[in-house]
Amino acid sequence: MTRNIAIATLAAALFAGTASADTLREALVSTYNSNPTITSQREALKGTDASVAIARSAGRPQASASAGVNRDLTRTGIIRLQNGSDKDIVVTGGADLSVPLYQGGTVKNSVRAATTRVEAGRATLRAVEGDIFTEAVAAYMDVIRDRAIVELNVNQVDVLGTNLQATRDRFEIGDLTRTDVAQSEARLELARSNLALARARLASSEENYRRVIGRRPDNLAPPPPLPPLPASPEQAVRIALANNPDLLAINRAAVAAGYDVRAARGTRLPTVSGVLSADYVNTLTSNAFVNQFGQIENPPNSGTATTIGVSGRLPIYQGGLPAARVRQARAAEQQTLEQVVGTERSVVANTRSAFAGYTASREAIQSNQIAVNANELALEGARAEQTVGTRTVLDVLNAEQELLNAQVALVTARRDEYVAGFQLLNAMGQAEAQDLGLDGGPLYDPLGNYRRVAGDWNDWSEDRAPNGTVATRTVTPEEATGTPPPPVPSSAPVPQGVTPPQQ
Repeated sequence: MTRNIAIATLAAALFAGTASADTLREALVSTYNSNPTITSQREALKGTDASVAIARSAGRPQASASAGVNRDLTRTGIIRLQNGSDKDIVVTGGADLSVPLYQGGTVKNSVRAATTRVEAGRATLRAVEGDIFTEAVAAYMDVIRDRAIVELNVNQVDVLGTNLQATRDRFEIGDLTRTDVAQSEARLELARSNLALARARLASSEENYRRVIGRRPDNLAPPPPLPPLPASPEQAVRIALANNPDLLAINRAAVAAGYDVRAARGTRLPTVSGVLSADYVNTLTSNAFVNQFGQIENPPNSGTATTIGVSGRLPIYQGGLPAARVRQARAAEQQTLEQVVGTERSVVANTRSAFAGYTASREAIQSNQIAVNANELALEGARAEQTVGTRTVLDVLNAEQELLNAQVALVTARRDEYVAGFQLLNAMGQAEAQDLGLDGGPLYDPLGNYRRVAGDWNDWSEDRAPNGTVATRTVTPEEATGTPPPPVPSSAPVPQGVTPPQQ
């Protein structure tokens, strides 16, 4: 119930946006549809889906046919006497059908292992989605934070420029000293340096936004409020242990490793198959020969044969191969079980860290807001006192710098609170596409591909060759000038807008 309430609250919040600016929901939709990490993980899951059909094929009938045309080059002695002409042309054909009846449990357990790994792959896809969404939220909030910091620094440069001009004017009439002018000039140049650094950080944040979300940031609307989060780290950890997709994925992988052990054990057991075969032989040349009575005989030129039966195979000694395979599978199982504990540790640590960061950021917002208000009053008082001579120019400059520092700290704390809250949602398994209520089209359904390929019996069915990529490129036409295009599969048509390389 708590998970459903949180998901519904977050989805409703994401739908509330500003029409004149890009919203966080729109950024997440773009990320979901075009981020290459997510799209490549979907293709990895498709490959895992195909492993189920591969495992099932070992328990299905196997049919084959053969044909040949042979002509004897030479034949002498008794071979010639027994078989007639030494230039016989013989056409042969045959067909074989084998139906596995019992494979020692290897097929059954291999199919179970493959199916379980598909479940693990789906959980991994969920985990990747949550991680990339968290990265997208952080990129979105970084741009908002750094734009605000640049604006604060621009304002600081303007204020200090005005202060410097006023200080010079008062110096000209002898009201202030050269020291006051030098202090104002130094503080202005320091502010300009800080502004340049802030703009560099903003450029870096905008490029990171472009990398994760797939386009340059426009005007960004403030993010919607986060849903209610757990009241204690223990409650958050309980939710995470039940829902975290990384933990679900490694647990399913451990179950699959257990099936691998059983499949390896099955290689020691006997196998039974039903067999059906048919053969055809036709001698195109004459088979006539003279018998012992001097008479010419013409035996039939062609013949057929069919057989049906059951064949069994009982392994007696395989050079230690089954034991080695069992040990290998058992070691892999134990390795996965150890990874379960390692993943569990990471989930607990990440959940508690995100909760602590979220709590600390909320407290920092309150403190920094008070500090901003207090520094605004202090600056106003310092300026008033400076006009009557009880404060120096340096006092005013320090008050202005302290106000700027508090404003920057407040903006940073707001960013940290939101990102840490979303990280907590991700650690609890509540930051996936279905949780966020994205409406940028239908969500990717991993079951669709599984239903299509897992039970396929057709040897000749296959997917189309890639025609470009689902993920969008971020290279602009200006950046692409003079650079070669991305590689295109030889069997695929050239995507629109891409010039093929000259031969």
